[in-house]
Amino acid sequence: MARASNGESVLSKHLRVLGAFEASEPFLTLSAISERAGLALSTTHRLVSELEREGLLERMPDLTYRLGVRLWELACRTPGALGLREIARPWLQQVHARVRQHVQLAVLSGTEVVFLDRLSARDAVINATLIGGRLPLNVSSSGLVLLAHAGPELLEQVLSTPLARYNDDTIQTPEQLREALRRVRADGWAVTDGHIHAESRGIAVPVHGAHQDVIAALSVVVPNDGTSALGHVELLAHAAREISGAMRAAYLPTGHPAATPGGRFRPLVASSVRSMEYLESLSPAGAGSHEP
Repeated sequence: MARASNGESVLSKHLRVLGAFEASEPFLTLSAISERAGLALSTTHRLVSELEREGLLERMPDLTYRLGVRLWELACRTPGALGLREIARPWLQQVHARVRQHVQLAVLSGTEVVFLDRLSARDAVINATLIGGRLPLNVSSSGLVLLAHAGPELLEQVLSTPLARYNDDTIQTPEQLREALRRVRADGWAVTDGHIHAESRGIAVPVHGAHQDVIAALSVVVPNDGTSALGHVELLAHAAREISGAMRAAYLPTGHPAATPGGRFRPLVASSVRSMEYLESLSPAGAGSHEP
């Protein structure tokens, strides 16, 4: 891999350019990208041009840039994200129909939570997450669930820097975090009352993968009204069990009695049985490119 004189790889610089974009600021000028990425303007111009040629960035009529559709296309091929999201979506919808607030699906990424999916209502309580957005592990119920089932090395990594703080109720000390994780492991769920916003309560449960490892957290954000969380916990736990079972079935060997139909597409997409059979019948090169 090519490296610049300072030892940083060219790929790392490309990633810094892509990382300059945020959900709150999806359109950036060249100079803004340069400033956010911490790169010289001439270097940024070269990297942006390369990314634009590959479809990873797109230039707008006003000469700003946005992330390219090809990034979405590539992301949709990742089994860890799309397969889980599609399999889980019907159960998120069922939970949302009951709570009429926020329902979220999140996975671990480094020392943060990344939210793969979210359903909300216009009059729902205040929530700080977006699809594709991130939160520190110590501040949310999803983060506590994922951290509780991760290795001790990750906890030490989280504690090696100051813990993020949203208000006085956010977990702030190593002792508080260790105790919260102990409760999550003992109870099987996490509840965070007002840890991000005083009006909001997060409730999360783990989702297990094909090998019984925790691969995600399923959560709701509801009013922090002091009522028992057990009703929401039961609703989430049922949905998580169904998602976990569907994930195991999707990854069973083809021909197994409990395997879901679809052959090589099973881990990636969810659709009708006939659609999956049709996709399987197409050649690998032509799959996904046929129109009705």
